[in-house]
Amino acid sequence: MIHVLDHNFQNVPNSIASFLIETDKKNAILIETGSHSSFETLKKEIERVGHDWKNIKHVFLTHIHLDHAGSAWAFAQNGATIYVHNAGAKHLINPEKLMASAKQIYQEKMEMLWGEMHPIPENQVYSVNDNEIFEIDNIKIKALHTLGHASHHIAWQMDNIVFTGDVAGIKIGNETAPIVAPLPPPDIDVEAWLHSIEILKNCGADTFYLTHFGKHQNIQQHLEELKNNILEYTNWIKEQMLLGKNQAEITQDFEIYIKKGFEKYNFTPLQLSQYLVANPPDMSVTGVLRYWKKKLIIN
Repeated sequence: MIHVLDHNFQNVPNSIASFLIETDKKNAILIETGSHSSFETLKKEIERVGHDWKNIKHVFLTHIHLDHAGSAWAFAQNGATIYVHNAGAKHLINPEKLMASAKQIYQEKMEMLWGEMHPIPENQVYSVNDNEIFEIDNIKIKALHTLGHASHHIAWQMDNIVFTGDVAGIKIGNETAPIVAPLPPPDIDVEAWLHSIEILKNCGADTFYLTHFGKHQNIQQHLEELKNNILEYTNWIKEQMLLGKNQAEITQDFEIYIKKGFEKYNFTPLQLSQYLVANPPDMSVTGVLRYWKKKLIIN
C-alpha cells in the first residue's frame, strides 16, 4: 500500500508530497520528508493513514533540496536511517553550507519557508550507490542515480513504480495537466537530465509518483513532454540572456511567458498557485542562468 501525504505547503494543497509505503509487517517506509516548516502537517498526514511518525525507521530522499529533505533530521532523531545520494550525504551530516546557501537566496523568508535543519549523525546517513537495492520486510527499493535537476538526485524504484523526486518534472492534477521542469540553482545540468530521462524510459516502470505531485502514468509520453519543456525553458532563458537582459528583467518576462503557456489549460487561481509554489519562476531563472554562464564561460 502506498499513501500520498500532502504537505499543504504554504497553505497550497497538492504542491509537495511525501509517500508512505506499508510493508507486510505493517511497518512504514517514507519517501521524502518535505520542509521542516510543514513537518507538523506531515505528522498529521502520517497519523491519518494509521501510522506513528516516530516508528518510521527508513527514510529515502530523492535529493537534499529543502522541499524534499528539510525534515530528515527530525526522523533521524527518532532513530531513522536516512538514505541519500553519496554527493548529498555530507550536507545532511553538516547542513551549515546548505542552509547558508539557501539563506542567501531566500533571505528574510528563509525560516517561514523552510524552518530549521539540524545535523544528522554520520552513522544514520546511508550513502547510496547507483542501482543499489534495499530490502525492508517484503519491499525491495532500487536506487537510480538520475542527475540533472541536481548532482545528488536519486529516483527510487519499487517493481513497476518509480518515486521520481524532481527528475520527472512537475505535473499537478489529472493526466491532461502540463509537465514542467523545475530548474533551480545551484547545479542544473541539461545533458545529465536528458540522460536521466533515458534511464527512466528504460527502467521498466509504468507508474510515477511525483513529489510535485502524486501518481501519474502514460510515462513515455510524460517523459517526452518533460524533455521538450526542459529544452524550451532553458533555451528561452538563454536567448534572453544573450539579448543582454539582466536577471530581474528575465525573471519578470519568464513569469509572463510561463503563465501564457498555461492559458490553454484554463487554470483556476489555485491551480496556477500550485505550479508556481512547486516551481517558482525566479528560481528557474537563477538556476538556468548559472548553468549557461558556466557552460558558455560568461562572467
